[in-house]
Amino acid sequence: MTQTPLILAVETSGRLGSVALAIGGKLLVEETFSAPMRHSAEIFPAICRLLSGCDRKPKDIEHVYISIGPGSFTGLRIAATFAKTMHLANNDVKIVAVDTLDVIAANVINLTAETTIQDSKHESLRRTPNGGVTSHERIAVILDAKRSQFFIAVYQRTNHEPQTTNHGIWKKTFPDALMTAEEFLDKFACKENPIWLLGEGLVYYRDKFKADGVYFLDEVHWYPDASKLHHLGWQKAQANQFADPLTLQPIYLRRPV
Repeated sequence: MTQTPLILAVETSGRLGSVALAIGGKLLVEETFSAPMRHSAEIFPAICRLLSGCDRKPKDIEHVYISIGPGSFTGLRIAATFAKTMHLANNDVKIVAVDTLDVIAANVINLTAETTIQDSKHESLRRTPNGGVTSHERIAVILDAKRSQFFIAVYQRTNHEPQTTNHGIWKKTFPDALMTAEEFLDKFACKENPIWLLGEGLVYYRDKFKADGVYFLDEVHWYPDASKLHHLGWQKAQANQFADPLTLQPIYLRRPV
C-alpha cells in the first residue's frame, strides 16, 4: 500500500447515496446522487465523473471504502457487490467496511451545539451560565428497521476536540441493536443526562422519540455521506483493518423476510 492511495468511498446504505474520491486522508471531490433511491442508476456515472474530473482511471483506485450496514438491504448489497467486483478486477484493491451508524455519528464531529440543537418538545433549551446552549454529551443514531423497530447505537463524547479514533470525538457506549422507540426511551431518556438524536429513522418517526431529556439535531446531520465514510475508512486503513473480500457481507442485524 502506498502512503497516499487513491480511495473511492461508496455510501449507499441510506435513501440518498453519494460517492467520494480521495488521496490518503485528503478528500478530493464528492458527489451526491440526484434523488433518493437512485443508487443503481447513478453509482457508475457518478464514479466516472469523479475519476474523469481528477484525470484518473478505474485502474488507479487502490482502496474502496463502503458503508457496510445496518441500512437498506438493496443499498448495502450494491456497495458490497461493487467492492468485491473491484477487488476481482484488481487483486491489489483493498476494501474497508465501516459501520453505517458510525458514519452518521461522524456528522457531528465538529458540530456546534448553539447552532444546531432543537428541543424535542420545542421548549426552551437548557442554557449554560454564559447563555449558550448546553453542550451535547450523548448522541444516538436512529435508523428505521421496519415492523416498529429501529437500528440504534449510542455514543458518548470523549473529548471536545476531534480525536484520531474510529468515531472522532465519540465513543460507542451502546452497540448497534434492534429496539422499539419505547424501549429506547425507557433506557436512555433522562432529563439529567440529555441525549441528542440523528438518523434517517427520524424522518417519519420523530414523534415517537419525543420525551423529556431527548433533543433532535438538525435534519442536515441525519444522513450518511461519502466524505464521512472516507474519514472513518482512512483511519481503519491506517490501522490495517481491511475486510476480507471473500467473506465480506453486509451487516443487516435482521435478515430480510
